Amino acid sequence: MGGVDDDEPPSKRVKASSLDLGSLSNNSTISEPIIPLGGSMARPLPSQGKDDIIGTRGVIKKVEFVRIITNALYSLGYDKSGAVLEEESGIHLHSPMVNLFRKLVLDGNWDASVVTLHKIGLADENILKSASFLILEQKFFELLERDRVMDALKTLRSEITPLSINKKRVHELCSCVVSPSQRVLLGFANLGIDATNSRLKLLEDLQKLLPPTVMVPERRLEHLVEQALNVQREACYFHNSLDNLSLYTDHQCGKDQIPARTTQVRDISIYSFTLYFCLGA
Repeated sequence: MGGVDDDEPPSKRVKASSLDLGSLSNNSTISEPIIPLGGSMARPLPSQGKDDIIGTRGVIKKVEFVRIITNALYSLGYDKSGAVLEEESGIHLHSPMVNLFRKLVLDGNWDASVVTLHKIGLADENILKSASFLILEQKFFELLERDRVMDALKTLRSEITPLSINKKRVHELCSCVVSPSQRVLLGFANLGIDATNSRLKLLEDLQKLLPPTVMVPERRLEHLVEQALNVQREACYFHNSLDNLSLYTDHQCGKDQIPARTTQVRDISIYSFTLYFCLGA
């Protein structure tokens, strides 16, 4: 009805409805306010620039904000909600190339992982080499774990060493070939049993290394919220409350929370006399 197909998503229907209302504004007067989807009166957003800034102070980039929320949803295990947010907002947590890269790492497809890493578009050559080193190091240890010593040596000589970085680490990897106990010291023992967790740890290390515009740091939203709460607590002049801080309101202790009633009285003169008497001075 109204020239809009019912099969279209709500976002398209809202856009179409606003166009129809605009065309009618010259011919008729609407006496009642239009209630948007959700049933609440919402203030229209001001015209936004190229970076799509949101917030009352104009310092929050919408794309970053949505990506961080999406990342938080996935971290909390709300995978469906995260996927819906990506689809509805049109803002994806990761690019298709980064999603492919993450899958290849978790699947242990090391050669394809390195190739895909070079296609992500990293401008910093040092970051590219360091990330490649981490991936190939994992490949090296998993080969050793499967007793493929010659393949591990080949990886070390022809793939890791040519990167020409972290020579001390390269020497440590060499010692792992002749001394299995060295793998325990480096934290790469029993990879055959715990390969999944080890690859997840590798992905976390890569995430810290790569720029946040490529891969959003894990638990970034939690970090920002904790940081804001700490700032509020440190700025609270009368702070002495042991209660947990709330996210619903800004934290501020009032003057009424300052202790104003004496709970213990100590007679210093009696205490001093007793001490003097006991010591026999």
